[in-house]
Amino acid sequence: MKKNQLRLNETLKALVDEYIICCEPVSSRILNEKYLHNVSSATLRLDLLKLEQMNLISQPHTSAGRIPTIKGYREYLRLIEPEIEKVSYEGMDLLRSLLVRNYKDTPRALHYIMENLAKETDQLSFVAEPEVSSGYLAKLDVFSIGENKLIFVMSLDSGLDKTVILKCDNEITEAQLKKLVRYLNDELVGLQIYDIANRVLLEMQKNADNSIVSWFLRELHKAFIEISDFFIHYDGSISFLEQKEFDSKKNILKFMGLLQSQDFLLNTMRKYQSDKETNVILGEDFAINNWLDFALIYSKYEVFGIPGYLGVLAPVRTEYRKLIPLIRDVAKTITNTTRRGMVVPQEIK
Repeated sequence: MKKNQLRLNETLKALVDEYIICCEPVSSRILNEKYLHNVSSATLRLDLLKLEQMNLISQPHTSAGRIPTIKGYREYLRLIEPEIEKVSYEGMDLLRSLLVRNYKDTPRALHYIMENLAKETDQLSFVAEPEVSSGYLAKLDVFSIGENKLIFVMSLDSGLDKTVILKCDNEITEAQLKKLVRYLNDELVGLQIYDIANRVLLEMQKNADNSIVSWFLRELHKAFIEISDFFIHYDGSISFLEQKEFDSKKNILKFMGLLQSQDFLLNTMRKYQSDKETNVILGEDFAINNWLDFALIYSKYEVFGIPGYLGVLAPVRTEYRKLIPLIRDVAKTITNTTRRGMVVPQEIK
């Protein structure tokens, strides 16, 4: 790579790093004093002009310094990628220990992980619970708990258990319940969750010739639909709203609108999922003007082979150097620790 291009790259990286810290237009003087000591003022001014002509930075006011554009952020992410690959985070042993201790309660473990991610990043963290529809049913248990309530426990072949509590409007005896559960295990075990929820139970309801069986199948169908949903959980302290981007009520409302659009976020993450360990969605990737100033940084993880997503939602001006390797390492640790046969009680120290 030519010397001039290398210098332009370093100038862009320095400008974005400084803007992320100060949230103010960056002057050539600041870049000279803090980052580019061996570049003359005249050369630096020319380089900034070139970066502006390339639409990588812009000048909000004639007398102001420069700020990165969305295109500039994208180029910055490309340039820092080799540096980020070398960064690894401490604390993964603690994360592994947490997963082992809660190996029978994965949702609780993921909740703790989400809390820690929010604390580490000072941003709004999220975990999209694993997509279980691709798994296979290993066992079905149904228990009566108190009046008018049933608890459905669906065990997957991967070792993951999903539990749903539903109201019971019909009276059913213990003997009837046991008989139904035995029958359903014979019919459903070994089938894919998606097929059970979207085809098998619907067909069984049509062919049911008993009112109790028909009602029970409807309730069971609700339970399977519920566990098949991909739901995003958020966590974050009020401090993330102290960022300058949230000084206006308008921006806060835009951000809240993004949080509430769960289907959109899930579809967007699926759309931009790549071979990279961590993906960054920002600017026009969201395809909606209200959300151009935000970034979604996420990784795909697996729990017992079942996929999910985790990451942070933040202003586009955020600490990519810190967030990308942290999210990457958390996702990799979850996946590697919960591979089939690895998470067992004997590992607890």
